[in-house]
Amino acid sequence: MADKPTTGELFGVPYNFDRPSLGRMLSAYWQPDEGMLTEKPFGVGYTLNLANWRSWIVLAVAGALLWRERQGERERAAAEEGPVEVIVDDD
Repeated sequence: MADKPTTGELFGVPYNFDRPSLGRMLSAYWQPDEGMLTEKPFGVGYTLNLANWRSWIVLAVAGALLWRERQGERERAAAEEGPVEVIVDDD
């Protein structure tokens, strides 16, 4: 039986299941001459290239959205803890 390939593309999406090395991991996330997305060092798909300034904008926006979501959860929890006033109108 033939060995299955551990690297390649499937429907235009790259995959790599070779055992990752430290050098390959570091070079995948820092490629100054490449675009915003680079192939993942292990697994399927793409990852952010931290040498590109656009990647840092994506990370900042994601961080701001996560921070805002957590602030909203705290506000909802604080609003639910307070007393509830019930008004009954007997007419």
